[in-house]
Amino acid sequence: MLEGQCAFVTGATGGLGQAICHALANAGMRIALGYTTRAKAQTLLPELSGDGHIAVHAPVTDSAMLAIAAARVNETYGRLDLLVNCAGITRFVPHHDLDMLDDALIDEIFAVNVRGVIASTRAMLPLLRAAPSPLIVNISSIAATTAMGSNIAYCASKAAVDNLTRSLARALAPDVRVVSVAPGLVDTEFVKQLDEDWRNDQAGRTPLNRLARPEEIGSAVIAAATSLSFMTGAIIPVDGGRPLG
Repeated sequence: MLEGQCAFVTGATGGLGQAICHALANAGMRIALGYTTRAKAQTLLPELSGDGHIAVHAPVTDSAMLAIAAARVNETYGRLDLLVNCAGITRFVPHHDLDMLDDALIDEIFAVNVRGVIASTRAMLPLLRAAPSPLIVNISSIAATTAMGSNIAYCASKAAVDNLTRSLARALAPDVRVVSVAPGLVDTEFVKQLDEDWRNDQAGRTPLNRLARPEEIGSAVIAAATSLSFMTGAIIPVDGGRPLG
């Protein structure tokens, strides 16, 4: 159903971004990989199935660069069917330690995780509006509702992303659909490097008794773009029932 369509993925070289790019490429889409580190993007490009993929320098905190990225997408494809706002940052800070949660980190988290969603959407919106069935997928987190996550600013930023999803869904309807995909803890390469006992504890607190696989987040994005065609403004949890644990 997605053959020949085009997607732009911010944060494409991260653990979730790579899995989403692979899922979309396997479904027949052409992918514009939004990156901040060129070397990682150049490594990912040849690993994707199909052809027609490009790497585009697109730091989501730089609106001027995003405008250039949109022009590159337009020049290459002449269309954009799907925007995946996947760029995000965080750092582990105990929730009670407000002194360690310094202003610079707070500002960076909100600049990337929240302002970046708005800026990327703004840059790509004219291209999306020209597509027959455009969709924006914002990668959120169950931290938005559980308030359990790497730090309290990160949790708040993801709550803001979910609110943006609802606001944008209303503002852009009926032309553009907008949904959030909200994973629980995902077993990315980064997470695999963390303390094994902590990871096992997190898995044990999840009713399905494991962490999410990165490809399952990609599958949720595919579902939003295909079978869930009457959905907008919704938050799709991919968490194994973690809030029930």
